[in-house]
Amino acid sequence: QVQLVESGGGLVQAGDSLRLSCAASGRTFSSVVMAWFRRTPEKEREFVAYISADGGTTTYADSVKGRFTISRDNAHNTGYLQMNSLKPEDTAVYYCAAGPAHIGYNSWGQGTQVTVSS
Repeated sequence: QVQLVESGGGLVQAGDSLRLSCAASGRTFSSVVMAWFRRTPEKEREFVAYISADGGTTTYADSVKGRFTISRDNAHNTGYLQMNSLKPEDTAVYYCAAGPAHIGYNSWGQGTQVTVSS
């Protein structure tokens, strides 16, 4: 099981960009799938993006498709979420999650707040 720490959140204006990072500890990061989720007072947890262990497969929620890009650097045990053209409705606490593909997400970060003002 890996330990995850997110960073990169903040307060931005609509249309701005942010890049979130997810630093993983442990030597198994390259063997786990990773995803980003977000939580708002209205939605308990919402899927944002997914990336396979080797980075070759990605999927996105319709609400962020074309604006967000998930990536990973297995050599540096870090995952990323590049967020462009941010909207006020993207305001949320963002979490990265990881785990073996056959088990699911058994590791979660503490979350990083993203606030987008209009």
